[in-house]
Amino acid sequence: MNSTTTVAAAPGLRHSRAALFAAVTGFFVITLDAVVVNVALREISLDLGATLTGLQWIVDGYTLLFASCLLSVGAFSDRIGARRAYAFGMAAFVITSLACGLAPTVAVLIFARILQGSAVAVMLPASMALIGEAFPDPAKRARAVGMWAMGGALASISGPVLGGTLSLVDWRLIFLINLPVGAVALIVLRRVPRSAHRSVPIDWAGQLTAVTAMGVLTYGAIEAGAVGITAPQTLTAFAVAVVAGAGFIAAERRGQHPMVPLPLLRDRTMAVSIGVGFSYMVGYFGLPFVMSLYAQQERGLSPVETGAVFVPMMLGGAVLTPFIARLS
Repeated sequence: MNSTTTVAAAPGLRHSRAALFAAVTGFFVITLDAVVVNVALREISLDLGATLTGLQWIVDGYTLLFASCLLSVGAFSDRIGARRAYAFGMAAFVITSLACGLAPTVAVLIFARILQGSAVAVMLPASMALIGEAFPDPAKRARAVGMWAMGGALASISGPVLGGTLSLVDWRLIFLINLPVGAVALIVLRRVPRSAHRSVPIDWAGQLTAVTAMGVLTYGAIEAGAVGITAPQTLTAFAVAVVAGAGFIAAERRGQHPMVPLPLLRDRTMAVSIGVGFSYMVGYFGLPFVMSLYAQQERGLSPVETGAVFVPMMLGGAVLTPFIARLS
C-alpha cells in the first residue's frame, strides 16, 4: 500500500446515514444561500444603501468563487480526505455566514459573500465524496445521490419563501439561520469514519487563470450595465478576461494535471451537457435576481409575496428530481 494513502474502513449503517445526512444538509444550505438572498435584496438595499451594482456583487460574489474554485478543491478534498474537507468547508461556511449577518456595510457583505462562496466550493465535492464512501453499492449510492439532489430541490422551493418571511423580521436572519444548521451538520459528521486521502496534484496555473478570467468577466458585465459597454473600465475588464481565458486554455493544454482536460470538450455529450447546464444556470439563478427587484420595486409586492412568485418555477424541479436517476 502506498504510504501516502490512508484507507478508511467501510462504514456501517449508522455511519452511512450520518454521512448522508451531512451531505444532504450541506447541499441544502449551499443551494439555499444561492437563492434566498434574491428576495432580501430590497431590504438590504434600504438598510445598507446598496446600489444595483452592489446588489449584483452580493449575489455574484458567492457564485463566482463557488464556480471558479469548484474543480481545484476536488483535488484538495482528495488530499486531506472528504470528511476533513467537508468539516473545514462547513466551519468556514458558518463563520462567513455570521460575517454576512453582521455586515455593517455593503463592502463587508460582498467580501463575506465571496469567502462564503469559497467555503461552499469545498463542501460540494466533499459531500459527494462522503456519499461515495458511505455507499459502495451502486444501487444504494444512486438512491443516496437522489436524496442528496432532493436536498437542493427542497432548498430551491423553500428558499424564496423562507427568505421573504425572514426579511419581514430582519434580512440578516437569512444568513444567521445557517449557524444552527451548520452546527448540527458538524455534530453529526463526528459519527462518520475518517475518509481515505490521496496525494494528488493541484492545477495552480489553471486555478489562477480561471479565477482571474471569471472575476474580471463578471466585473465587466456588471460595469457594462452601470457605466456602459464602451466605458474604459468595461473594455479593460473584457480585454483582461480574454487574456486570462487564453492563459487558462494554455495552462490546461500544457499542464501535466489539468483540472479541465481539453479533450473532454471535444466529446459531443460533454459539449451538449455544458451548453444545457450553462443555459439552465442563467435562467434558474439569473431570473430570480431581476424578478425579485421587479416584483418588489415595480409591482409593490412584499418579500413573502415575492418568494411565493418563485414557488411554481422551483416546484417543477422538485417534483421531477426523484425520477431523474431512473430516467437517465
